[in-house]
Amino acid sequence: MEMEKFLTKEMTDEGVTFSMSLSENSRIPKYKQIVDSIIDSIATGKIQMDQKLPSINMLSEEFYLSRDTVEKAYNILKKRKIITPIRGKGYYVTRTKLIAKVNVLFLINKLSSYKMRIYNSFINNIGGNSQTDLHIYHCDQTLFLNLIDKYLGAYDYYVIMPHFKTDNLTHFSSGEDVLEAINKIPKDKLVILDNNKGIQDSVIEVCQDYENDIYGALKQGIEKISRYNKLILIYPESSVYPYPRRILNGFKRFCVDSGLEYEVLREVYDDIVLKKGDLFITIEESDLVSLVKQIRDKNFELGREIGVISYNDTPLKELLGITVVSTDFKMMGATAASMILNKESGKIKNPFNFIDRNSI
Repeated sequence: MEMEKFLTKEMTDEGVTFSMSLSENSRIPKYKQIVDSIIDSIATGKIQMDQKLPSINMLSEEFYLSRDTVEKAYNILKKRKIITPIRGKGYYVTRTKLIAKVNVLFLINKLSSYKMRIYNSFINNIGGNSQTDLHIYHCDQTLFLNLIDKYLGAYDYYVIMPHFKTDNLTHFSSGEDVLEAINKIPKDKLVILDNNKGIQDSVIEVCQDYENDIYGALKQGIEKISRYNKLILIYPESSVYPYPRRILNGFKRFCVDSGLEYEVLREVYDDIVLKKGDLFITIEESDLVSLVKQIRDKNFELGREIGVISYNDTPLKELLGITVVSTDFKMMGATAASMILNKESGKIKNPFNFIDRNSI
């Protein structure tokens, strides 16, 4: 049986004592051992906030390591904002709140209420023994690629919601550059949430199935939906935060299979033509607000003469009694957190349902 051998050194720099042990025969890379040792020392109070760390040269000489190995460890700590270099003085500890066994980079494509419900659920369920850093990349491929490049190798898990926009403001899930960047992340550290189209190498996946989800949810409500004369989907062809075209495809397939008349509009126009027996399905919040206001202004009865279904649930829609078709955002975040904590792997389809309220 191979015995674990440790090399322990105590160093003093400018009156500050620093102690560290590295295993000589561990399969864990030396740079990772340095990172873990410094994090553990901060967590246990052996290293204090604002304390100076040994220089790269000192650490490499004391432990017979290459300078590149120590520099790689310090760069990872710097990326995580645990240490900060001060020109001419060295490296100092800059934060202690992180110090966690699991460090997560969480990349969200937009700052919406339902995306934040996923994030908040994730945070609440992963517990205090972790540090999650949130970044919003606004469906911008260049910003996303820069974030991946900047933080590659600095985290235990990379949680990504892949939604991007073209120059024409239409949706795409992944292109060659995105896939190339994501493929640099080790498979056992990659977590895909919400949307997976063309990304196959994640160890954890908790996603929607946009086309089949809306199709299945509308089927759940077919008894009420079929009472209406015409279904109108408000699907923005282009948007600052565009939506997967699979939503449109699923809607059309549902209408054809159910023998229902339908129409697709890009937006709710300021003076849209409303008729008794219309059922509208809105995606963007602004369209929902405009539509409900016009229904009231023109003295139609919402939920009887004209129906409204909104895509993606929010607490406000629940409060106002708006019927929705929606995934369970809280469950998505909770499932991802649970799988990380339990070191599980797999591809999970998140629940998507028709939630019947007062607007149809």
